[in-house]
Amino acid sequence: MSKKESHRQDLARLLDDFLKTGDEEAIAEYLISNSSLPSPRANLELAEAFAEVAEDYSIEHAEKLWDLCLRLIDVSPHEGPVNSPMEFLPFCGSCAIGAIGSVSPAFFEEALSRLQELANDPRWRIREAVAMGIQKLLAKQSRNTLKELEGWIKDNKWLVMRAVAAGVAEPALLRNEQTARGALEMHKGIFAKILAATERKSNEFKKLKQGLGYSLSVVICAIPEEGFELMRQLIDSQDADILWIAKENLKKNRLIRNFPDDVASMKKLLRAQPKIYR
Repeated sequence: MSKKESHRQDLARLLDDFLKTGDEEAIAEYLISNSSLPSPRANLELAEAFAEVAEDYSIEHAEKLWDLCLRLIDVSPHEGPVNSPMEFLPFCGSCAIGAIGSVSPAFFEEALSRLQELANDPRWRIREAVAMGIQKLLAKQSRNTLKELEGWIKDNKWLVMRAVAAGVAEPALLRNEQTARGALEMHKGIFAKILAATERKSNEFKKLKQGLGYSLSVVICAIPEEGFELMRQLIDSQDADILWIAKENLKKNRLIRNFPDDVASMKKLLRAQPKIYR
């Protein structure tokens, strides 16, 4: 039995008890004690198992599971600081909110709204959990989720845009052509916001920039012709931040291995650009 499957069985028993008694302390204690925190890597298998079981149980008990997850994400940065076991509660809650929204129409829009708020959380793990929550929604509600994510970009918040870029940059989801094209459009929208921006010194922008330094290559792998055309346009912009993002993506083995000629062409185009400093 895999580690994740073992967690699934444990969580199913705990959720059965929770639905009978309303006592969620045992669930919270299980998540905390098995969080693997503090450490460089949280127990991602457990977080995934919790999201999957929450999704399964929400088909019949959506409201109770939803309320449980709301209480998990309510753990503040003060109560659950970075790399503490308590931080794992909102981490799991954020993942599960997306999972519940993906199968419960009544909670779809609220799931996206909650995740959008959490995208600005100061804790990096919670921001990663937001991307995982987005991916849960994309897996079951691709068209509707992509439409809603367009609005996130229009809000002009760097960390929210970072959540969009990270959320759509999942190879398994990008096997769906509609999702792949939507992911490319999301990136186009984000780059347009960057090019129009005059303020790019904040830590929030730096985090977006770092995220785009890998996410674009994931999308290009799924839709290479249109993806490399976007890369060419970005290089032609001669914008220092955009050029940095292009260079970082061209270092990724996923592109070098699968599209060596295109990568060589893009690198040649980069070398032809003047050095621009903002």
